Amino acid sequence: MPAIYHHQLTVPPEAIDRQGHVNNLEYLRWMQDAAVAHSAAQGWPPERYQEIGSAWVVRSHQITYLQPAFAGDRITVVTWVAGFRKIRSLRKYKIVRPADEVTLAVAETDWAFIGTEHHVPRRVPVELAGAFEVVSAEREP
Repeated sequence: MPAIYHHQLTVPPEAIDRQGHVNNLEYLRWMQDAAVAHSAAQGWPPERYQEIGSAWVVRSHQITYLQPAFAGDRITVVTWVAGFRKIRSLRKYKIVRPADEVTLAVAETDWAFIGTEHHVPRRVPVELAGAFEVVSAEREP
């Protein structure tokens, strides 16, 4: 089970905006898709969260765009958990284009864990936090 997860995709034509490159909203979609895929790989697919009546919701996103991406580009969204707190988790991302090894963006999301019945914060279960290896700043890609 990978502490640092690599989520691969190819930029579809519909992801391109009027400036001729990937629309900023696509990066958010890729980040969410990578987080869900990493969670599933760690034994926590969406169905498991549903079984315990809980979910992750975004408190904040921070993205720094460095270079554009274009239709047909193969992209890797590298993601990892940088920390857990009582009801929160910080997840980081590095979005790269392997063909030329260019970093397109770096980002992080502060996630909050909630109960889905009343939409209130819940403590992150020990078994959930234990499924992820926290990657320290020194080990970040």
